Amino acid sequence: MRAMLFTIVYYMLSVLYVLVSVPFLILPGRGPVSVIIRSYTRAMNWNLRIVAGIRKEVRGQENLPEGAFVIGAKHQSWGDGYLIYPEVKSLSFVTGDHLEKFPLVGGILRKLGAIVIDTCGGGERKAASLREGMEVARKEGRRVLIYPEGHLAPVGYYFRYKPGIWHMAQAMQVPVVPVATNIGVFWSQQEKEKRPGKAVIEFLEPIPYDLPKDEFMNRLTEVVEARTAELVAEATGAPVTPAILIPDPPKGMEAKPTPNNLAAYGKP
Repeated sequence: MRAMLFTIVYYMLSVLYVLVSVPFLILPGRGPVSVIIRSYTRAMNWNLRIVAGIRKEVRGQENLPEGAFVIGAKHQSWGDGYLIYPEVKSLSFVTGDHLEKFPLVGGILRKLGAIVIDTCGGGERKAASLREGMEVARKEGRRVLIYPEGHLAPVGYYFRYKPGIWHMAQAMQVPVVPVATNIGVFWSQQEKEKRPGKAVIEFLEPIPYDLPKDEFMNRLTEVVEARTAELVAEATGAPVTPAILIPDPPKGMEAKPTPNNLAAYGKP
């Protein structure tokens, strides 16, 4: 019942805020739409807290630098972006062009300054769309949210972190703020079921952009996964267990370890 009510409110809020945003798409600048979408994410935080029973706790805000930076976040849930967005001013984000299939959403994404990646055009077009978006973000001094794994990871597992975040930080010459979370314990991936509890997002110490690629990627992976494992243990009361690396799922699918296929994934 809780999950059904949350879903109803989720779609009602989403449709309402999209419709409210539409008249402002023709105005210059992104200010009005940014205010509306920030309000939308706060409303979704309310939905999580009041309807789903998932309370948010934010830690490590002292680690957010002044000026532009890149956020490299753990991606356990469809809800983690809703937790992060209201906490960081002037935030842009990297997303695939699959979101543009939803009516009016493409216009809102462009107005927000989102970096929309061409996922159907091959490596060169994908890189070109990323470079174009980064250049705009750099000139405007914006912060950019990216999920280095590229997929929603089940709790206790992680995907190989992709080096696009290193290239982004190099191109923009800004630090990367890692983000750990345990929201997947309460709202896993895109599941309808929600479990009441305290979801934590934690901003970790920034990583300099000028590190060699391998050192940077290893450090980012280690700090995010280590702290995420600690937050998961805090939420579940279980011992801290290192996450297991698993292969990327087929395009358009999620990795879903179950009792029937644990042999293919390993047990966290």
